[in-house]
Amino acid sequence: MRNTFLYLIVKGNLLLIIFLLLFLTTLQAQKAAYKYPFQDPSLSFEQRVNDLVSRLTLKEKISLMQNNSDSIPRLGIPAYNWWNECLHGVARDGIATVFPQAIGLASMWDLPLMNQIGNAVSTEARAKHEEHIRKGERNIYQGLTFWTPNINIFRDPRWGRGQETYGEDPFLTSQTGVAYVKGLQGNDPKYFKVIATAKHFAVHSGSEYNRHWFNAVVNKQDMFDTYLPAFESLVTNGKVYSIMGAYNRVDGVPACANAFLLDTMLRQRWGFKGYVVSDCGAITDIFRGHKYAETESQAAAFAVKAGCDLTCGSEYISLEEAVAKGEITEQQINVSVSRLLLALFKLGMFDDKNLVAYKNIPFSENNSPQHNELSKLATLKSIVLLQNKEGLLPLSGSIKTIAVVGPFANETSVLRGNYNGDASNPITFLNGIKNFVGSNTSVITNDYINVPDKDYINDANEKDSIALLVKDCATADVVIFCGGLSPGVEGEEGPIVKKGFFHGDRTTLDLPDVQLNALKALKASGKKVILLLTNGSALSLNWENENLDGIIETWYPGQNAGSAVADILFGKYNPAGRLPVTFYRSVNDLPAFEDYNMQGRTYRYFTGIPLYPFGYGLSYSTFQYQTIALSKNKALQKDSISVSITVKNTSAIDGEEVMQLYASAFTMQQFRPVKTLIGFVRVPVKANETKTISIDVATQSLRQFNITKDDYEVYKGVYSIEAGSSSNDTRLATTLKIE
Repeated sequence: MRNTFLYLIVKGNLLLIIFLLLFLTTLQAQKAAYKYPFQDPSLSFEQRVNDLVSRLTLKEKISLMQNNSDSIPRLGIPAYNWWNECLHGVARDGIATVFPQAIGLASMWDLPLMNQIGNAVSTEARAKHEEHIRKGERNIYQGLTFWTPNINIFRDPRWGRGQETYGEDPFLTSQTGVAYVKGLQGNDPKYFKVIATAKHFAVHSGSEYNRHWFNAVVNKQDMFDTYLPAFESLVTNGKVYSIMGAYNRVDGVPACANAFLLDTMLRQRWGFKGYVVSDCGAITDIFRGHKYAETESQAAAFAVKAGCDLTCGSEYISLEEAVAKGEITEQQINVSVSRLLLALFKLGMFDDKNLVAYKNIPFSENNSPQHNELSKLATLKSIVLLQNKEGLLPLSGSIKTIAVVGPFANETSVLRGNYNGDASNPITFLNGIKNFVGSNTSVITNDYINVPDKDYINDANEKDSIALLVKDCATADVVIFCGGLSPGVEGEEGPIVKKGFFHGDRTTLDLPDVQLNALKALKASGKKVILLLTNGSALSLNWENENLDGIIETWYPGQNAGSAVADILFGKYNPAGRLPVTFYRSVNDLPAFEDYNMQGRTYRYFTGIPLYPFGYGLSYSTFQYQTIALSKNKALQKDSISVSITVKNTSAIDGEEVMQLYASAFTMQQFRPVKTLIGFVRVPVKANETKTISIDVATQSLRQFNITKDDYEVYKGVYSIEAGSSSNDTRLATTLKIE
């Protein structure tokens, strides 16, 4: 027995030795198959990057630091274009699922759905990219590095690009942005699905016409309490791997050459590990627009040394001259090149598809039926019911004649917004309503009122057109007027338009005159009138709110706009979207557009009476807030609490309520905001159901920047914790003492 036991031990050891020898032999054979160590996937990404950088010439390194990077055939490095977009779906690369514009996505107040959308968009992005690679295509808008999301704070509704943001609140922007970034970048422990880019860093939100030479002057309090928190959250919580610098200067220093932003804050304080890209042409602005540098080579050197690793443009070609002049060293260039290459390795670009699961996503995943359904759900959840006079909505199914008119009734451009893909089957408002009502209801339509980004109607023709419009609608039981704004008039560095717009920004918050006049005429004719809005920012709808029977905010609502709107109009879906921005009564309620001081702006610092407050939105259901309780009434500065809220649906209609938590502290001198959002959740509540929901709140959400200490602090004292359905409709309150 003993001999048998020894024999088995020896035999087992021999087998183990043989296995190890075979493994080492295979490993050596695999290594021999790679010409260079950077090609060997068994090495760490950092080892591979170091090896590759050591083999590059200065000219090759500089080539890799431009968005349109050349190939390096001698090392087998393919060309790569870093510029791609996916603000609300894969953009500028043909057919893709088009979700609601970003401002609409923020109106969902639904973080799990936002994460799902990010995952769907990155799935389509990978599917498209791998198909391009199979075809040998490596052009702009075909890569895996996406310059999304735009998390600038929408501080002023006149900014035309505000449609790209998640609204005016740092907390909502942070939470929404983190959810989207995590969906985009994926959850593989080694490889990125795609790389997201938080932009534009920092203190950038209009105006458009002067952004290439504008200096945003901001006090330290607003910088840290409003303009930086979303970027910090996306870096520390979302692990976003790319940051885009802004065009403007920040307190005198161009954002893309600003060492305080790109190094002190981003890398030293927040621990950012990724790379920084300039906005397109922003390096040129450093010397031509801002006059901060004397030459292109000096501007390029300033930017790279501050921490801007990649230029959207060709300005970094001058880095070779900068090295020769002693303006920058090759070792400093190596830092940026290493960051960029590490990103490409983390995307799996140098590894086989057997190692990178994302490379196996089939092209059939693009524009899939499942993503189409997700897009419609997002549109349904993003739509905000602003007015429902005398409960006209939802409309009765017995309506015999409905008029669907206005400039956007059958217009597809307003479904897309900017930075968009192309939907394979966009459903306009007119077609969506027609499809819903079928042959039982007569649908009247016409195109008498022009699209505002085309020529405006002169006074004489306007009156004639409106008269014809009213005449056509005479037999309608209800009129759906599809109006608002379009991406043709509000957006990035847009054209000068005759009235109300300037280079993509707005000079008024009112509807275009022709639309308001048409609405007044329709209402004067005795019709029930519902205004269906498309726009990317707040409007001053004073007459409309007082006189129209219903107002529905759709933003730029995506490919399923018509279908979703019909579901809401006729009660198939109960709206629950909430505003991520304040709707002011007049542009005169606001400070000067180019004043970056936050006093008097957004619900946090505005002391006037808004038309529609931040967080506002109506429902076909009614909700009663019954109780609020904290898990503890005293907490420390770096603590967390749970807030339990009981709400009852007091109607006979199933619905969703967006429970919102705000904090205020009117008796504490240090606490600056009127109130501030600290938590929210979107909850389905059935008819007559009572539901208790818990929301976890970190006391750090009460923090403010202490200028004296040069750091954040949660000031000690008593805070009011308030729950309700908007910033101006908090129905329950309790107190929390910070010790």
